[in-house]
Amino acid sequence: MTSSEPKLARQPRVGLFATCLVDLFRPSVGFASAKLLQDAGCEVHVPVAQTCCGQPAYNTGDRADTREIAEQVIEAFEEFDFIVAPSGSCASMLKKHYPGLFEGDAAWEERAKTFSGKCHELISFLTDVMMVRDTGAQLDAKITYHDSCSGLRELNISEQPRKLLGNVSGLEVKEMTDSHVCCGFGGTFCVKYSDISNAIVTKKVGNIDASGADMLLAGDLGCLMNMAGKLKRQGSDVEVRHVAEVLAGMTSQPPIAGSGK
Repeated sequence: MTSSEPKLARQPRVGLFATCLVDLFRPSVGFASAKLLQDAGCEVHVPVAQTCCGQPAYNTGDRADTREIAEQVIEAFEEFDFIVAPSGSCASMLKKHYPGLFEGDAAWEERAKTFSGKCHELISFLTDVMMVRDTGAQLDAKITYHDSCSGLRELNISEQPRKLLGNVSGLEVKEMTDSHVCCGFGGTFCVKYSDISNAIVTKKVGNIDASGADMLLAGDLGCLMNMAGKLKRQGSDVEVRHVAEVLAGMTSQPPIAGSGK
């Protein structure tokens, strides 16, 4: 663990924040996340009372509803040593934006700060806190990795997934051009500005195809669904999966959007 993390004399109790998209569209990511955390030595809990992190409301300026959601999340998860999410955007919401919702509130400000200090994105938690270097996975594939905006820019997640993927037996990492550039999803952005979003994702999937990879990985399901949909509509053979599925050795499920051979 890093020096800023609590040093526990027991198995760390982790609350898995599954996220809405994983729950509704790709439960296999949740199971893969739980396996990775358990294999790393964590006691994993998935509170049934969990709900959305509040990011959609927050991004549209609805601070009142966002705060109400945040209170529910804090109450459901604050008992755990760590809160981990298989999503850079959701983890960033919990870690970076929750404290500001309660600024100046004597009853909630410190509580929110303490909670946010325990929040992590899944892959960075494995590498930076639990010091995992090899998950023991094996997969014969050529993959390319997309750096999702929130994870990259707010949580500095870039090298962590590449380090773990580099130790997957049989896997070849082929970097695409502009892997750090947005895929055009942006939550409600893709609905409000569909033409701009489509132009961005069109360029992104061109870079994916040009990489020579047969599989696309990322750490945010929203981004993955956006890119998978575009790849499928363009007839691409590139499979799309969440990075946790590969690292956990759980790739028996069909790829996202069914894209692939």
